[in-house]
Amino acid sequence: MITHSRAVVLHQVKYSETSVIVTLYTEAFGRQSYIINGIRNPKSKQKTGILQPLFLLEIEAYNKSGREVQRLKEFIPGYIYQSIPFDMVKRSVALFLSEILFKILRNEEPDSELFQFVYDSLCYYDEMKQGTANFHLWFIANLLGFLGLQPQNNYNDTYRWFDMKNGKFLVTRPLHPETPDPEYSRLLSQLFSIRPEMLNQIELNGSQRTHLVEYLIEYYTIHFERIGKINSLSILSELFH
Repeated sequence: MITHSRAVVLHQVKYSETSVIVTLYTEAFGRQSYIINGIRNPKSKQKTGILQPLFLLEIEAYNKSGREVQRLKEFIPGYIYQSIPFDMVKRSVALFLSEILFKILRNEEPDSELFQFVYDSLCYYDEMKQGTANFHLWFIANLLGFLGLQPQNNYNDTYRWFDMKNGKFLVTRPLHPETPDPEYSRLLSQLFSIRPEMLNQIELNGSQRTHLVEYLIEYYTIHFERIGKINSLSILSELFH
């Protein structure tokens, strides 16, 4: 059966001289891998250029239950980015976020709310003019809520220490060795609650952004054992330092 769906590109690898296998996060099927034959042939009408990390697609796919790699019938851009492919910083952030999503989104079941969050957030990022340097922090902080791991945002003048293991703020410093200090705990609390259009109001320097993304990845690591090393993090740190 052929099914239509929106999709987000997570990853692609060369399969043969002319073919690729692309991993998509789809609205209809969750995470799926698809083989695309002949796309690397110079005469192919379809081009790999629209299969870049986090590009948004409309697809028609053959999906058979139990098959590890599915087949695409058609795919076209679902939303054409106006800034992400042409802005070095936004393009690098997209590479970082695609690596995070590739390692986190492993469920081969549809999740409409999670998909809509990812899709809408990327469209918004493409249009952003202010606060763009904080977008990746906001995105991975708020993605947690759609994964069932949103921390309890009870930060105040008394509960100032973020407990990474239990996902809440405490009166005294928890025993976890990677505990953020009260200032970084306050910034994390802001990221958990702020709307993306207000991101320009969070003033951060490069060092603060680096520490915040490291704390957030540590939180993911605690709750997702298979996340492993994020290779693109070093590029991101250089950009914002």
